[in-house]
Amino acid sequence: MASLYWIAFPLLFLITSSQAKEFLVGGAAGAWKVPSSPSESLNKWAEINRFQVGDYLVFKFADKKDSVLKVSREDYLACRTTAPLEEHKDDEKNALVKLDRSGAFYFVSGNQKACEQGEKLIVVVMSMRHRLAPAPSPVEFDGPAVAPTSSGHKLGMFGGGLVGCLVVLFGLML
Repeated sequence: MASLYWIAFPLLFLITSSQAKEFLVGGAAGAWKVPSSPSESLNKWAEINRFQVGDYLVFKFADKKDSVLKVSREDYLACRTTAPLEEHKDDEKNALVKLDRSGAFYFVSGNQKACEQGEKLIVVVMSMRHRLAPAPSPVEFDGPAVAPTSSGHKLGMFGGGLVGCLVVLFGLML
């Protein structure tokens, strides 16, 4: 029975942990450049991806004279390149940027003119845990009362299957 414990514990760890991912900015080498049209904006690429804390962005420069700057929201909006939070220059060939917190990250080209032409990116990193909004109090809610259903409780993201498997596994160890 002890050997079952050594199988169940690593399995549980693998299910609940996540691996950091590397995202090639724009989905292709050389995508960090002035877009040829608004429909090829790097922000459109970022919108279809899900970034987590601990993931990395890989910038592969199209032009060897380019760079990427991590900047504040205000500097992003104004394409200001004078006071970046981080700078990654073209001599690196690639820039690897760790997404170390949840929230928005702002990147612009080190070339202000290129930034003004659309070489910039906003990446939104999801938080480690998503909290559901609290239910409104009865005083705040004026709608009709809803009768409870017989479908039972929903057990969050993993459903009852994971909980049931864990109960069975730990029961077998005893």
